[in-house]
Amino acid sequence: MLATRIRRWKPVALTTAAVLVGLTAPALTAAPAAATTTSYDSTYYKNAIGKTGTSLKSSLHTIISSQTKISYSAVWNALKVTDQDPNNSNNVILLYSGVSRAKSLSGGDTGDWNREHVWAKSHGDFGEVTGPGSDLHHLRPADVQVNSIRGNKDFDNGGSAVSGGGGSLTDSDSFEPRDADKGDVARMILYMAVRYEGDDGFADLEPNEKVNNGSAPYIGRLSVLKQWNDEDPPSAFEKKRNQVIYDSYQHNRNPFIDHPEWVDAIW
Repeated sequence: MLATRIRRWKPVALTTAAVLVGLTAPALTAAPAAATTTSYDSTYYKNAIGKTGTSLKSSLHTIISSQTKISYSAVWNALKVTDQDPNNSNNVILLYSGVSRAKSLSGGDTGDWNREHVWAKSHGDFGEVTGPGSDLHHLRPADVQVNSIRGNKDFDNGGSAVSGGGGSLTDSDSFEPRDADKGDVARMILYMAVRYEGDDGFADLEPNEKVNNGSAPYIGRLSVLKQWNDEDPPSAFEKKRNQVIYDSYQHNRNPFIDHPEWVDAIW
């Protein structure tokens, strides 16, 4: 069973408390992610521990760039393992909607699931090439129609309900995942920004504060992604996924799943 996500701020409770003391509630902000320790700190992350800012980002880039790459066609079978429903080994859990769907329904038709690039392909012009186009740390199974609605939109709050999206919202230039996937999306985007720095023939991927980024190697909005990282900490499902990718496929890790506090330390 998927781990329950706990939001760190309760808007209703905050508002009620403010009324009780006769004060206006402050603008809602998320508490920074708490510091964590892992069994990899003395080995895999040893050259990053204790660093912040650009020094931390540079160290993590070096660490996670040591990676076994898989082809885009191999992603189909890999996702059947990385995103397997813990309650039904015949199914995968779909990003954005949270639906459990048969592994056999992989494809491009209505009712199928396909391979969603969370860092949209056009936001870096890497297509489906081995490397950023096939990196499992930002590829997830998603409902075909929900994936199409997300398209290459930047991430931001607000919009109208996405049909079949499990609570996800969208408007003309942005997409807001359901609450249970917000932190996952943030950590996948920020992994990509650290992994791909323009030194391997691919674009230097970076988050920014814009929407409508189009085909530039940028994606937004950073302030919202940071908030989502704080509000939706890594679940057991997300942690297991990171471990499977490390053990069985790419042999690199998403550092922000292991250390979500490093998001604020860098950005």
